[in-house]
Amino acid sequence: MSEAIGGAPGPGAAMGGAPPLIGVTTYQEPARWGVWVREAALLPAAYVRAVERAGGVPVLLPPAASLRGVGTLVARLDGLVLAGGGDLDPDLYGAARHAETGPPQPQRDRFELALVRAAVEAGLPFLAICRGMHVLNVARGGTLLQHLPEVVGHRGHAPGTGLAGSHRVQISATSEIGKVLGDAADVPTYHHQAVSRLGKGLSAVAWAEDQVVEAVELQGHRFGLGVQWHPEEGDDRRLFEALVDEAAGR
Repeated sequence: MSEAIGGAPGPGAAMGGAPPLIGVTTYQEPARWGVWVREAALLPAAYVRAVERAGGVPVLLPPAASLRGVGTLVARLDGLVLAGGGDLDPDLYGAARHAETGPPQPQRDRFELALVRAAVEAGLPFLAICRGMHVLNVARGGTLLQHLPEVVGHRGHAPGTGLAGSHRVQISATSEIGKVLGDAADVPTYHHQAVSRLGKGLSAVAWAEDQVVEAVELQGHRFGLGVQWHPEEGDDRRLFEALVDEAAGR
């Protein structure tokens, strides 16, 4: 397991050696199983396996219609993963919708924005992945680039529909992510949007060769990391191990 990052455990931290509870946000999409086609709360199993292999207990968090229980939910978790998924509604950061921006998901957007704000307020350790990093940035007042190929002139961040790619990122060696991964890493990638203006308190700490921001950290938070890539894919569990270590108070 990776060396612990941050300070003393918060009120929700796992005690007595019990594995920490790590909430993972889910998609809300039409799905088919057996003879049924229904709207479902679902999540790629790679997230569940990544949390389990890092020593945590994954708890799936479907997008709640009501936000009244968000504070209670955060108080009962030891850590949080904001998972990837579809595009945020550009209305949330004051932009007109681009033709390539995906359809709105108002319930998920509303829930995850409230969830990450509550996690920040409570000092809950979190790892925000791809869309999750966008949610974090928008929650802090930042904006997004809605279609990267128009900005960087290539499709290397999402090389094909449903096909993840890989590229190298340079990482600030003094950042918390740098302490875990070093000053460079090859990462799995699949996204067509990215951070534009950084939100309040966020610092960019990793970049692709084309200077797209690949990771951010929330300054002053015990463990508040966002990555543009998908660490749940592949065999590198170090970011999940760092999250679980912090959530367990190690």
